[in-house]
Amino acid sequence: MEIKSYSKYMRISPKKAREVARVLPGRKATEGLSLLKYIPRKAARMLDKTLKSAMANAENNANLNADDLFISEAIVEEGPALKRFRPCARGSAHPYKKRMSHLRITLTDEKI
Repeated sequence: MEIKSYSKYMRISPKKAREVARVLPGRKATEGLSLLKYIPRKAARMLDKTLKSAMANAENNANLNADDLFISEAIVEEGPALKRFRPCARGSAHPYKKRMSHLRITLTDEKI
């Protein structure tokens, strides 16, 4: 059985979030939580919140034990970008994007 949890419109660039998300697939959910606790990145806090949500979904909606779950995939998709401008020399402006991410974590009750 697959349990999914989404966090949308998170204010972190997908590239930075993917660096942290790469360590999760294939691990037990409880092991993933303890691992994310010691990663000093903003993305780790966001993925931790999404993983806790997925575990709560499994316990409350599917009557599964959180200790028996495995992380099958941790995907970071690109969300919309806020377009901004930074002033620069001679009255001109340089555009830049403040990127957002959609985080998706899928848990299964079978070992991968």
